[in-house]
This record gives sequence, C-alpha cells and structure tokens, in this order.
Amino acid sequence: MRAWYPYPLFSIALFLMWLLLNQSVAPGSIVLSLFLSTLLGWVMVKLQPSQSRLRRLGLMAGFALAVAADIIRSNVAVARIILRPRGKPANTGFMTVDVDLENENALALLACILTATPGTAWLEYDRRQKSLLLHVLDIDNEDLWRRTVKRYEAGLKEILE
Repeated sequence: MRAWYPYPLFSIALFLMWLLLNQSVAPGSIVLSLFLSTLLGWVMVKLQPSQSRLRRLGLMAGFALAVAADIIRSNVAVARIILRPRGKPANTGFMTVDVDLENENALALLACILTATPGTAWLEYDRRQKSLLLHVLDIDNEDLWRRTVKRYEAGLKEILE
C-alpha cells in the first residue's frame, strides 16, 4: 500500500479536497480525484519534504482559535483603514522580526498564518540572520506585531519542535 500511496494522509486530503471543491461525487470526479491524489503523492516523494512530529496535539485547537481570532481582528482593522475618512492615510511599512524556528514546516506554517492575516505579507526570510521581513499595512504599533509573531512562533515550537 505504501508503494501506491507513499503519503496516505496527504493523498486522502487531496482526494477529499478535490471532491469538496468540485461539489460533486460523480464517478468522473471520483476517478479524476483518485488519479490526481495518487500522482501528487508520488510527486511528494521526489520533493522529499522534511518530516515533523506533532508533539502536543491538545494545543493545536487553541492555537488555531487564537489565529482565527487574530485574523478576524485584522479584518476589522483593515476595514477601518479602508473606510476611514481621506484625511489620514494608512501608515504602511516594512519591519524585521527575529525568528528562532528551525523546523521548516513550522516556518511554512508561520508564513501561511502571516500571509493569511489581512494587512500583512511575509516577504523574505534570511536563514543566516534568522530574521523575517514583513510588510504591514498599518505599522503604527510595531511592537504589537513583533509580540504577535513571537506568540505564533512559541505556539508552533510547542506543537512541532
């Protein structure tokens, strides 16, 4: 079974995602989904992703809720910036944050979280200096953004490292 599906959870997730996105369980969709999930599982073998161990599964739900709450707060903040009177423009800017994550999967998750948060964009990660370059739509409180990134970093360390 491992020969056909070297990453079975990945293949199952792709299979289900394809069916959900197509909103169909027609035979053609099932066959195409099965083919793509098998093929992309083999592609993952060639990419050789690093393996991570989920250490504290109980923290994942709380971490996900905290991230979701931050994304909602950021949506409201971005809406306020867009809808405010023309008198005061947004204070956009770049900032660097020192990050102490070693796990590549944790870094990838941090990149996804920060990019999914409205008003922020992950631009660059310097491996030698272990620093992250972010663009922030409203950089008035740079220290708050640093604390937020550090909170995400601590959560990801507990879960993945």
